[in-house]
Amino acid sequence: MTTPIAEPLRDDRAAVDKAISLLVAFGDKASTGVGVSELARRAQLSKSTAFRVLGMLERNGVVERVGTGYRLGARLHQLGKAVYSPEHEHLRDLLMPHLTELYEITHHTVHLAALYGTDVVYLAKLYGHRTVQAPSRIGGRLPAHATAVGKVLLAYHSHIAAQALSSPLSALTPNTVIDAVRLTDELITIRREGVARDNQESRIGLSCIAAPIFDHRGRAIAALSVAGQYGRLDTRRLEISLRQISSAASQAVSRTHLSRTA
Repeated sequence: MTTPIAEPLRDDRAAVDKAISLLVAFGDKASTGVGVSELARRAQLSKSTAFRVLGMLERNGVVERVGTGYRLGARLHQLGKAVYSPEHEHLRDLLMPHLTELYEITHHTVHLAALYGTDVVYLAKLYGHRTVQAPSRIGGRLPAHATAVGKVLLAYHSHIAAQALSSPLSALTPNTVIDAVRLTDELITIRREGVARDNQESRIGLSCIAAPIFDHRGRAIAALSVAGQYGRLDTRRLEISLRQISSAASQAVSRTHLSRTA
């Protein structure tokens, strides 16, 4: 009696699934490069399959070789930039002086952000002297309800807030507000007070305060925030400077074409 030869397990995932698995597998090494064997392990693919799919991605400019490994290519970065509104670039360029001023006054980490659906996208970030690890990154997105910048914008966009509240709210930490009634009450308070706070809701150990930036029609089109270590960030003192700079930023937006074409 002959013993049958074991056949390798067949990977029935579609080619596009395998490609996406490989792209996700780069993780925080996307710009420095990862070897084929490691990418295959992370994506749960055979090395030969990973090599073949990477070759296809390379031919299309989505990845590029770096030494003996690969990194994400220029075409993927271009596609990523195309996802976001061109107005976000204009906002960032216009408001960077105000973000810089907020940093110079506070010396804490500061953000400029805008809504992207029910998420918040970070348009700019300057790191403070006493940097606290934060989940925010330039071009990155987080659920709006879990951040100060997101909540202050949701407070002035009731239709987007309703959209967020219509689905289960995800928790980034045990402190993230995921109860719809509680979040609704908080948004009402934020709109009344004009500022929002994040008390370890996006990251344990992180505190944040944010204020909106308005156009000439009174629409909140972006937000500024100051972040620091929870328990050491004097949000009451920082609130004065934040309000003043957000007001100046709103005036700058109202004087430009952004407020007339949005």
